[in-house]
Amino acid sequence: MSSQLATRVEDAEAERFRETTRLLGTTPADAMRIFVSAFNAHRGFPFEVRLPEPKVEAFATEREAADFSDRLALRMMSDAR
Repeated sequence: MSSQLATRVEDAEAERFRETTRLLGTTPADAMRIFVSAFNAHRGFPFEVRLPEPKVEAFATEREAADFSDRLALRMMSDAR
């Protein structure tokens, strides 16, 4: 017995998927079967799924933080005029 799985994606994504599977010498259906098998074997995604780390750097000194805060406040006051 087998089950049919279906999903909706944007047209451009679907076309890119079809073209990529063609270039790999497989079909969209086979690619989906491979994904489902890998997903089940890994008991989850077979690749890392996470949000990127925010690119925030701490201020080196308290003075640097205060200077930044002052510049930001002055710019916001200027923009409000």
